[in-house]
Amino acid sequence: MDIEIQIIKEVRKKEMIRLYRDAGWWQADWEQDTSFLEGIVKNSALFAAAFHDGAMVGMGRALSDRVSDAYIQDVAVLKGYRNQGIGKRIIQALVSNLKKSGVDWIGLISEPGTQDFYTRLGFEELKGHVAYKLTNPN
Repeated sequence: MDIEIQIIKEVRKKEMIRLYRDAGWWQADWEQDTSFLEGIVKNSALFAAAFHDGAMVGMGRALSDRVSDAYIQDVAVLKGYRNQGIGKRIIQALVSNLKKSGVDWIGLISEPGTQDFYTRLGFEELKGHVAYKLTNPN
């Protein structure tokens, strides 16, 4: 299968919605206003997309200052395209581009059950660290 990985700054909303739904990330209240999707792509330091016959079948993005630190997130590949190395190629494209910018600390938070995927790509668990999410701002 001919899959092309590209670093992009714009995406067709329908394709991104399809990936978010397929990954189980889509929230019903987002239906009313999908304009935030454009900002997700534009405002990410890097947004990598996998294309098959012109259709986006995978994605991943990096949030970064593009100098020292970066976080990879939203890595998703449509179910029908999984286990073909597409996610690996997306991560490799992000890491390669970040390193070209001089970024030397690249982290991510993975979903349970995906540890093997990320450790095969060179990531390791941050022992002694705990992830936090703001749920009750003061």
